[in-house]
Amino acid sequence: MKRTWLLSVAGAALLSLNATAQADTLRVTVAEYSSKTGPYFEEAATAFEAANPETDVQIEVVPWDVLLQKLTTDISGGANADLSIIGTRWLIDFVDQGIAAPFDSYMSDEFNDRFFPTFLSPSVMDDKTYGLPIAASARAMYYNKDLFEQAGISQVPNTWEDLAAAAEKIAALGDDVYGYGMQGKEIETDVYFYYAFWAYGGNLIDADGTSGLDSEAGYQAAKLYKSMIDGGLTQPGVTSNTREDVQNLFKRGKVGMMITAPFLSSQIATEAPELSYGVAAIPEGPSGARGTYGVTDSMIMFENSEVKETAWKFLDMLFEAEWRSKFTGGEGFLPVNKAVAAEPAFADNADLKAFAAVLPDARFAPVIPGWEEIAAATSDALQTIYLGDGEVEATLDGAAEKIDRILGN
Repeated sequence: MKRTWLLSVAGAALLSLNATAQADTLRVTVAEYSSKTGPYFEEAATAFEAANPETDVQIEVVPWDVLLQKLTTDISGGANADLSIIGTRWLIDFVDQGIAAPFDSYMSDEFNDRFFPTFLSPSVMDDKTYGLPIAASARAMYYNKDLFEQAGISQVPNTWEDLAAAAEKIAALGDDVYGYGMQGKEIETDVYFYYAFWAYGGNLIDADGTSGLDSEAGYQAAKLYKSMIDGGLTQPGVTSNTREDVQNLFKRGKVGMMITAPFLSSQIATEAPELSYGVAAIPEGPSGARGTYGVTDSMIMFENSEVKETAWKFLDMLFEAEWRSKFTGGEGFLPVNKAVAAEPAFADNADLKAFAAVLPDARFAPVIPGWEEIAAATSDALQTIYLGDGEVEATLDGAAEKIDRILGN
């Protein structure tokens, strides 16, 4: 009897080893949006494993600033995960290189109908869907109501001229208060310039396929920003301040106005609940033009994945309303799922309504090869201008020439 029990234990152990050996390992690389990102995906992985005991889901959380570099290194070494979050603007290069696998054979009509087309369409290339919108946002202007009241500002600025005038009044309140928070370092430094550039009528890529930086719109926008820096209307050391640095100043009540994404609202609710603020459209230019930046990040599946069916099952779960609601609400993004947008937590949210209202003015980064190089060239030129190390026209002209070479002109 003892021998039979031992054989049973040995048999159970062997079966367990076989089951482990046959289990699918699904590797997922995710971008770190906040301290909530990792826990959310770990929770999702645990739920998926409970429903699919034969699967082991491994989550790797990577900071945004090094994500593209890490993916590039992993891909070149054949060590990439099965799924990954990417900036949708990177997708065209991944598709051109045969790295991303299309989802169309997995997508049912029901699945497709979960999404707002606006957010799904940036990942469709040559009539094939290569990415699913894991995160979406636009940009709007946050303003500090208390600082407005102290400075005697009764109306939210509608033009850039109004914004500069309001920033001057707020800056006059004291040395530790800044009228307009401006980023000049790292991710989206170029985008922060586009807000004024678009308002003055600029185009990132002109109709002839060349850069639009060396235009009157580019010169006017850069001179406006430079004048606010030199006039003490922004926080000091703009080129040392990332988006997060400026957001932190705003949360501390030190900045009168800044432009950023919906997720700042979630951060304020958690970190600075007493802050009195509002959200409004980005100011318009002299001719009434206005522009905001529309952004999607996508989840892609790699072509070399050996567990594509399992990967798709995990994605199908992630894009169900329950999981989308938890992620979108936790991180402070705009809903990409219709069902989530209809939930009271989103439909009745005043801040999200303000962001939804600017979507008609949204512009996305051009889906062209080499966009990251173009963005870097623009950011480098802006930093040179902000630091006073180059004249506006000459610096933007030089950046435009470099961009034209990247564009093949």
